[in-house]
Amino acid sequence: MSTPIPTLERLQSLHPVQQPSYADTEQLHRVIAELRKRPPLVFAGECDELRSKIADAAAGRAFILQGGDCAETFETGTAQDIRGKLRVLLSMAVVLTYAAQVPVVKLGRLAGQYAKPRSNDVETRGGVTLPAYRGDAVNGLDFSAEARVHDPNRLMEVYNHSASTLNLIRAFVTGGFADLRAVHTWNHDFVRNSGAEARYEALADEIERALAFMVACGVDKEAFRTVDFYSSHEALVLAYEHAMTRVDSRTSTPYNTSAHMIWVGERTRQVDGAHVEFARHLRNPIGVKVGPSTTAADAVALADALDPEQEPGRLTIISRMGAGKVRDALPPIVRAVEATGRKVAWICDPMHGNTFEAANGYKTRAFSQVVDEVNGFFDVHEELGTWPGGVHMELTGDDVTECVGGVADALAEADLPNRYETACDPRLNRNQSLELAFQIAERLTDGRIKRVNPVQEYAAEDF
Repeated sequence: MSTPIPTLERLQSLHPVQQPSYADTEQLHRVIAELRKRPPLVFAGECDELRSKIADAAAGRAFILQGGDCAETFETGTAQDIRGKLRVLLSMAVVLTYAAQVPVVKLGRLAGQYAKPRSNDVETRGGVTLPAYRGDAVNGLDFSAEARVHDPNRLMEVYNHSASTLNLIRAFVTGGFADLRAVHTWNHDFVRNSGAEARYEALADEIERALAFMVACGVDKEAFRTVDFYSSHEALVLAYEHAMTRVDSRTSTPYNTSAHMIWVGERTRQVDGAHVEFARHLRNPIGVKVGPSTTAADAVALADALDPEQEPGRLTIISRMGAGKVRDALPPIVRAVEATGRKVAWICDPMHGNTFEAANGYKTRAFSQVVDEVNGFFDVHEELGTWPGGVHMELTGDDVTECVGGVADALAEADLPNRYETACDPRLNRNQSLELAFQIAERLTDGRIKRVNPVQEYAAEDF
């Protein structure tokens, strides 16, 4: 059970890493005070619903699809941009639901992913050195002294943009945009027009027949029209996250109301650090990212800190190992955490461990390596008899050229400059995302994954 959160001063005394350096601390305090008075962006009951669904994923009764921008920006938070990402996620979810035969928990990396940890505090171009871009929550992307100032007023903009994004998403998922039949039509268009392999077309045809059968059987058509969709982001800037924490009047326990789920990143997961200390007091579902340097002992210590009562749905462990390391680095972690008796949700982030610099200087990722890490993740869980609970993607609904490879686009390094639009890390484009969904679907249907208590019946809205 959560306990009252520590004060912001207490967290700062733990010397949190990856934090902004504000020159105007008085203005920071004014912004924090204003944020504390603002209405919550999400509600405690919604967080509780998500925790229950993550518990199902931990038990093998659901699969989690988490995805969205590497770093949201204020300029790109348009209706068209949000609609595009939502469309891709819903399209992927239909394929994965049919393949896994369990509900897919739809979790956006949206409405709050405005801050990014960085490897270096500064960036140098042409002999000029400036503070690194840390996301629109902290400073601007333009390479100028003015833009790169750490400005506390941006935290208020994070709140405003997150609120508008959540409002639009709620309208989309309840207003007919998420209609299951329309979403499947988008998938059929992808299969028909992208040059994808014939086996994808066969799966799409199977889904279409299943939908027709459900309609013929009199399944309530209204149930096709709405879905549950949740928000998540890395809880990086502690001043903002602390200011957005509210005590629920029903249970007298604290929830971070900036998102339904927050996660602690690979760079901030120190078990005695400020971010873990903050997160462990919250009632939200909590995620933690682990990379190839994580030991089994590290993982158990994090699990003990963040999930001391071994509560179903409380903890999600997101592995980001790299294609060449996942098969060796992940098994000891899974064995050790499972041996504690708790059932966490295991999610694969195949993006962050597979970034490299192309010959033309662009940061990119190879689609083949992304697929290989996903397959390695499934291989590990198949070997250990545990459930591969989901995937965590950086993606967009636009036809960007940021990651190389993929059947539909077959992007080469020479194509990267055409539409390289990310504010930070490279994202899968629409076609690459859908192609990946079909490949994951094959792993979920090939008979090699042993489900734990599989769901035999589920409602249409679980799509």
